[in-house]
Amino acid sequence: MATENQPNIGFIGLGANLGDPVASISSALSHIALIPNLELLACSSFYDSVPMGPSEQPNYTNAVCKISTSLDGLYLLHQLQSIEHEHGRVRDGEHWGPRMLDLDLLMLGRQTYNNQELTLPHYGMRHREFVLVPLFEIQPDLLMPDNHPIAKWVSECDVSQLRRIALN
Repeated sequence: MATENQPNIGFIGLGANLGDPVASISSALSHIALIPNLELLACSSFYDSVPMGPSEQPNYTNAVCKISTSLDGLYLLHQLQSIEHEHGRVRDGEHWGPRMLDLDLLMLGRQTYNNQELTLPHYGMRHREFVLVPLFEIQPDLLMPDNHPIAKWVSECDVSQLRRIALN
């Protein structure tokens, strides 16, 4: 297990569109909170969004959580993939297809990766309203990798098909 000395603030995107997505994301949050050397600090509201990939699939439920951890990004990625697997995630190579659970490490302090396994900061978040809006909800003063405030990125994305889910 690779760790750094100082904890980093990080963000994880959560999504699901098969089975009971709200239950899957709630369960995943509980599992994330159990990862050693990680503290779950906050979670956004849950949002309903249209799929990015093939349109012949159910809408997604998405959220973003904020963490503090001394874990290395690659080690944390493997922990997240294990949680996905426990929730029935099958990696069949279909890009943007339906999923029981999808966990994406979005940012982790100033850690950067650019290899086959992990790209940090996450390569696609700038154009994903289902990531930016929940991220803005829990960290409205966040500076993005290009040093612009998250509010600028949110203002540049189409949020017309994103809606907050009212949970009981």
